[in-house]
Amino acid sequence: MQLFGVLDGQHTILDGEYSAFIPYYDMVLNQEKDGVCRKYADLKTEGLHYSAAFSGGDVAMLNMGSWFIATMITNLQTGEYDSSLCGNWSIVKYPHAEGVEAGSTLGTITGLAVTSATDTPDAAWEFVKWVSGEEGAAVMASSGNFPAIMTDEAMSLITGLEGFPADEASKEALNVSNLYLEVPYAPNVSEINSVLDSYHGSIMSGEMTVDEGIEAMNTEVGKILAQ
Repeated sequence: MQLFGVLDGQHTILDGEYSAFIPYYDMVLNQEKDGVCRKYADLKTEGLHYSAAFSGGDVAMLNMGSWFIATMITNLQTGEYDSSLCGNWSIVKYPHAEGVEAGSTLGTITGLAVTSATDTPDAAWEFVKWVSGEEGAAVMASSGNFPAIMTDEAMSLITGLEGFPADEASKEALNVSNLYLEVPYAPNVSEINSVLDSYHGSIMSGEMTVDEGIEAMNTEVGKILAQ
């Protein structure tokens, strides 16, 4: 729900004011009531992971990051996933609210760093530069992973992988118009994320109303930002 709220490019989880989340909490809670999606409380009780829910045919659609593409391809090829339950899969662009440009989506960053404990910092730095460049992009893409830099070659390698969905919509889904960070870099981002996660659980489990939960997020994150 919170990711939908930052998809307009005007809000982030660092804002300290989270009323933009309200429509999405209302939407999903109503979906729960209508039986459109699994109930949060049931999922927590059962410990059902999103990958098992989708691969087992328990849900028909999954909002998930691009890393799941490689997981789907590999696990279907090895037989870990039952092809009769999830073998006929494809990808579409991320759902968005009215007024948000189609193709807008969210992402996160996997960092590479050179540790101060290394005896070969120069060589390590050369590797970081290589894997973040076009040559490294091709190698990453050949395994179904999204590289730091997306080139035409890398895109072709990903969509040409055996097991990648053959429909044109799946290929087009990889072209994004705007990419916003799920978790922006900031000194206190982990603490803020923890607060939002805590009250998210309270809202979704029915311990708080949506308005109560949002007010609590505003108050507690406001304290962090004021430090």
